[in-house]
Amino acid sequence: MERMPIVALDFSTWDISRTFLESFDKPLFVKVGMELYLQNGPQILEELKLMNHRIFLDLKLHDIPNTVGQAMKGLAQLEVDLINVHAAGGIKMMERAMEGLVQGTPAGKVRPRLISVTQLTSTSEDQMKREQLIKVPLMESVLHYAKITREAGLDGVVCSPHEASAIRDACGEDFLRVTPGIRLKGDAANDQTRIASPSEARVLGSSAIVVGRSITAAENPEAAYRIVKSEWEGQA
Repeated sequence: MERMPIVALDFSTWDISRTFLESFDKPLFVKVGMELYLQNGPQILEELKLMNHRIFLDLKLHDIPNTVGQAMKGLAQLEVDLINVHAAGGIKMMERAMEGLVQGTPAGKVRPRLISVTQLTSTSEDQMKREQLIKVPLMESVLHYAKITREAGLDGVVCSPHEASAIRDACGEDFLRVTPGIRLKGDAANDQTRIASPSEARVLGSSAIVVGRSITAAENPEAAYRIVKSEWEGQA
């Protein structure tokens, strides 16, 4: 996966998103999450493609296998670059998701890469044990989800940078480690708990980083993006 930061468009409307994107002189790799997608619909993706942006559709599907498979079959026709499900849905659900994605990808088009969410980067080990009743260490839980994701035939996982190297060792270099929770030095953690800077994520073994407020809430988003990109590429 090319070393291009994924910018989280965590906005409520297309107008706000478009204004933000117009401050950049080159296409980006952007993440469209539930807030933007559910409030504005799939036409958001068409607008982004017209602007030549690459798209990570972050909907975290988690339902019975048939429902997820059929949903993914429809989403495949939107021709995004990356899409995800929740690993907690299990191997059969993830297998059906991949089947739907393959079946739904238009002829002659490249299938979107499919990854799973392990544990959200807002989840602490104490919270996981107390609220999910998972008694193993958080790292062990994330690794387990990564291994069953690979068993199901998916392309990788969403994890924190702090689990990326262990997942690479367990699942191979080609298995994607897409890591949110990225902050520039001095930025507030907000609702994230397992965070890292772009340069730390690179050293820790991330395949791709997802950056939101460090860019979108910056006084000069384009300048902040350049700093993130420079750190991520090892030039800072």
